[in-house]
Amino acid sequence: MVGGGVVWAVLLFSLCTPRRSAAIWLNLPPTATKCVSDEIHSNVVVLADYVVISDDHLHPTPTISAEVTSPYGNTLYRQENITHGKFAFTTTEDGSYLACFWVDGHYSGSGGLSINMEWKTGIAARDWDSVARKEKIEGIELELRKLEEAVETVHENLLHLKTREAEMRTTNETTNHRVALYSLVSLTFCIVVSALQILYLKSYFQKKKLI
Repeated sequence: MVGGGVVWAVLLFSLCTPRRSAAIWLNLPPTATKCVSDEIHSNVVVLADYVVISDDHLHPTPTISAEVTSPYGNTLYRQENITHGKFAFTTTEDGSYLACFWVDGHYSGSGGLSINMEWKTGIAARDWDSVARKEKIEGIELELRKLEEAVETVHENLLHLKTREAEMRTTNETTNHRVALYSLVSLTFCIVVSALQILYLKSYFQKKKLI
């Protein structure tokens, strides 16, 4: 009975836990660049496989170039004259990671071009077969190992969101303080200018003996 409860818990948590794995199709224009981006925080494993698919079966599949850049513009991966490939890295910066593709040279084929890419991050990028062989676990134990990783990932994401919320709160408070200070300085300046104008007009009218 206990074993059955564990199985149901594993199945339920597996269904409720988000998997950061996606199959992406990109229509690649012959003379333009097509990019895909993902918002990822630091210390996350990213793994991707991609392949070029051409609708023109009379000519060889054209080669493309691929480049992956970090949020700060650092090049993490770059390949040229390829029809398929893969890349893997661990993020070191928070932000949007960009993967771009373009056709090498001039494509004269009549069919369309597309790229099929499988993008995995976090738990989905782990090689669980290797983990199972290394730790000599299988079945329920392997699923529990995955759940442990999932819980840690969720916890890290919550801490990341909490940190981002604190940073945004600090930024908002600083901005509000600066706006209030600017409004106070502007009001003080207007009052001073108005007082000077009144004194000037009073002095002018006194000189003209109008008052």
